[in-house]
Amino acid sequence: MWGLLRQKVGAGSSSALSMQRIRPVVSALRNYSSAAKEMTVREALNSALDEEMSADPKVFLMGEEVGEYQGAYKISKGLLDKYGPERVLDTPITEAGFTGIGVGAAYYGLKPVIEFMTFNFSMQAIDHIINSAAKSNYMSAGQISVPIVFRGPNGAAAGVGAQHSQCYAAWYASCPGLKVLAPYSSEDSRGLLKAAIRDPDPVVFLENELLYGESFSVSAEALDSSFCLPIGKAKIEREGKDVTITAFSKMVGYALKAAEILEKEGISAEVINLRSIRPLDRSTINASVRKTNRLVTVEEGFPQHGVGAEICASVVEDSFGYLDAPVERITGADVPMPYAANLERMAVPQVEDIVRAAKRACYRAVPVAATA
Repeated sequence: MWGLLRQKVGAGSSSALSMQRIRPVVSALRNYSSAAKEMTVREALNSALDEEMSADPKVFLMGEEVGEYQGAYKISKGLLDKYGPERVLDTPITEAGFTGIGVGAAYYGLKPVIEFMTFNFSMQAIDHIINSAAKSNYMSAGQISVPIVFRGPNGAAAGVGAQHSQCYAAWYASCPGLKVLAPYSSEDSRGLLKAAIRDPDPVVFLENELLYGESFSVSAEALDSSFCLPIGKAKIEREGKDVTITAFSKMVGYALKAAEILEKEGISAEVINLRSIRPLDRSTINASVRKTNRLVTVEEGFPQHGVGAEICASVVEDSFGYLDAPVERITGADVPMPYAANLERMAVPQVEDIVRAAKRACYRAVPVAATA
């Protein structure tokens, strides 16, 4: 990294600029194959990092065990051998230290990708993320850009206790100056990570440990090195007409399973993969609610001041007259995550919780208040 700083790449190298000019032309000439490919989320993230580091010499990766160990979750596998220790930097266990170094490098014009072994550990570095990265562009009247990505696993894994299981989507999405992304599939992971690295502003990139080994079909277009998904745009994973279900990260899979169960009972559910938590795609959510007239929000985080609460507020403000039932919010329990497996399952949303909520919204079940 210090070698990159000495090259004064803040002003932009001619080779990097040439490459940026060439890439769209190469992309336009390439013919896509119609065949899709199966790819794990881990492979998708690894390939996105590899391609962006190859395309832009200002991009570098820094964090604990990202180099010699090839990443705690093997996301950075092979990158040290390919790009060397100046661009794949192993750090001590000091999130406050290496995050601050990353923010400083971004001030200078480099594009750091900071890996947290879990986003729970980002609390050690939250001053750098919030007070330095998020606010500097505004406080400098636009003179300072901070092109940095903070990435790593977020939310509950399995049996790791209260201090390693929190969802930080609502935490970081409440802060102006940050963009917050939460991919679900391999295509999400490739396209959104590329978008995050190319973005001129700080991006919090929330992955999920339990999704790393999951395989998804990836289109030929998404396999192209120029592929990039827009930040701030949700994806309708499944169309429906009776109830809208919003979710992000691992909960998208749960919502899709719930929709399959609901279909067997005559309820057509529309499932929206938020992808972007900040900015939030309010127009897609409201358009769906105006069609289905019902809304269920799903997230792993705590209920108070959560992502679902913000979505509910948006719908009430913009589409209240279209609602035929109260909004249903499915969240994690309002307690620190239990360690015991049976209690842990009760503390995070399950597919059956989503099914019950959708039925309540469609008046196919006895309301919760009536059974209390």
